[in-house]
Amino acid sequence: MESLQSPLLISSKLLPSTVKKPVLEVGFASFFNQRRVVSVKRSVVCSSSKGGGCGSGSQDGLSATLVNSETKDSSNSVGFRLVPPPSGNDEVIDPHEKLSTQIEAETGNSEGEDKRKAKVTRNIIFVTSESAPYSKTGGLGDVCGSLPIALAARGHRVMVVSPRYQNGTSSDKNFSGASKLECSIKVHCFGGVQEVSFFHEHRSGVDWVFVDHPSYHRPGNPYGDGYGAFSDNQFRFTLLCHAACEAPLVLPLGGLTYGEKCLFLVNDWHASLVPVLLAAKYRPQGVYKDARSVLVIHNLAHQGIEPAVTYDNLGLPPEWYGAVEWVFPTWARTHALDTGQAVNTLKGAVVTVDRILTVSKAYAWEITTPEGGYGLHELLTSRKAVINGITNGIDVSEWDPSSDEHIPFHYSIDDLSAKVQCKIALQKELGLPIRPDCPLIGFIGRLDYQKGIDVIRLATPELMRDDVQFVMLGSGNPEDEKWMRATESTYKEKFRGWVGFNIPISHRITAGCDILLMPSRFEPCGLNQLYAMRYGAVPVVHGTGGLRDTVQNFNPYARGGSGEGTGWAFSPLSKETMLAALRVAVSTYREYKPSWEGLMKRGMEMDYTWDKAAVQYEQVFEWAFMDPPYVN
Repeated sequence: MESLQSPLLISSKLLPSTVKKPVLEVGFASFFNQRRVVSVKRSVVCSSSKGGGCGSGSQDGLSATLVNSETKDSSNSVGFRLVPPPSGNDEVIDPHEKLSTQIEAETGNSEGEDKRKAKVTRNIIFVTSESAPYSKTGGLGDVCGSLPIALAARGHRVMVVSPRYQNGTSSDKNFSGASKLECSIKVHCFGGVQEVSFFHEHRSGVDWVFVDHPSYHRPGNPYGDGYGAFSDNQFRFTLLCHAACEAPLVLPLGGLTYGEKCLFLVNDWHASLVPVLLAAKYRPQGVYKDARSVLVIHNLAHQGIEPAVTYDNLGLPPEWYGAVEWVFPTWARTHALDTGQAVNTLKGAVVTVDRILTVSKAYAWEITTPEGGYGLHELLTSRKAVINGITNGIDVSEWDPSSDEHIPFHYSIDDLSAKVQCKIALQKELGLPIRPDCPLIGFIGRLDYQKGIDVIRLATPELMRDDVQFVMLGSGNPEDEKWMRATESTYKEKFRGWVGFNIPISHRITAGCDILLMPSRFEPCGLNQLYAMRYGAVPVVHGTGGLRDTVQNFNPYARGGSGEGTGWAFSPLSKETMLAALRVAVSTYREYKPSWEGLMKRGMEMDYTWDKAAVQYEQVFEWAFMDPPYVN
């Protein structure tokens, strides 16, 4: 394939060394009202104790004066190419089947090679609102804290861009290893100019870059506090997206910038403005022509929808309003005079990215249905050719029953004897009767409608009539928290509810329970069922999204009677179907010990490592670079 060359003319002239803290203009904001050749100079001076600064290097060893071609007439309209043009091959191929086949072929031919190294290495920029261990509220933080490390281990150069949250708690120490870079940029948005700075830490082969601004310094979690979501979240994550677009160009991490030929991996609505900025602001000026972008949808229910009047705040040219335009259906409007007009940043990413990923294969299909598409199903269906699903991995060093520091006894697939000791220790810790032979059911998760807590509440009185024990860990809806406390008082010998979230307790419940219950209404991927299988706990789940992908229904008659499957997936979601699945699991546990041990071991054998997921991500990256970017 012919190599792509940058259209930019590069000069290595630097600023005088007396300049200590340059401030850069972001996004070529001043270009849109001009119809002439423009030159943008990027300052390069500064360093930090960890090798960062504002930049003298690039991936090609070049530096920083950019001369752009003539800007386009602002009256030109931009259309959306939602589906790639036909290639002349009329064969219809399932993208998920193609992805799996390609990965199997690649791994099957890897004898004699280093399987951990990618055939083609790239510069990859993760843009995310959270990344563990620095910030985390759920699975998004886990993915963006682990996948970058797995990709870096395979030879890619990886940067993760996320906010530097400071909320006045002990979690602020998570950022203590990051050094402030002597570099600031100016972001033109929300009717003014915002100065943004960067912090940097190089850890586990990854450049962790933190965008710093006063709007990230407040009590609460990344999105809100006890009073609800922050009202300025659109502003906070617009800053993040602008800064992320500039970081590869201006930050010489390790002496070299990442340069223009990179791949942006944008996660959920918080980062969804990035591909729109690439298409609307950078490529018309000849910048990022060789870059590509991939949208990863972790939860389509959250789309970053705000009133239409906020469009001017985003720093986009007027003719690109259609990219983020959103109109609520009549039934969803607040009153008769409400026109329903809004801006939807996630929708903007859907129509401008090169590829779309979800965190499981089943969820990739569900988002194209009216039930799972949250109003975007028709648009996503039109881009079905570029949608794939890749199941998340888990951190097998943190979640390992043979070495877990949070559990009292260690065990493995070769010696399961200590699992019952973990069960006895959990019963003792929670004040339950010590009964090693009593089936112990566990639940770990948020107490809200999505997780099916209402179905659990309906089923619990009937479940408590059976000879079982039930342990729940979680927080969320205050009414559900009160219910957990009241249920514990009612069923003192059988039920325990731990209100809140505690990482050591979550590990001990996973190690101690026999059955893990997950009746989620929808679950893009789900991690707890993966942890459970690794610890020999058998999952009973609602067959949706990633739960359906990862939990194979038990069939005792397969393989000549030796059985197959790793748990039970029931459907539809109801009290009756959930209780039926639980009772089959309990009966199997009590009466068919060899079958139960087979279930445990098959679950523990499953490979859900990030290394496996990273190989699949690389295939999608390759596909993204095969086609031209959205804007030619």
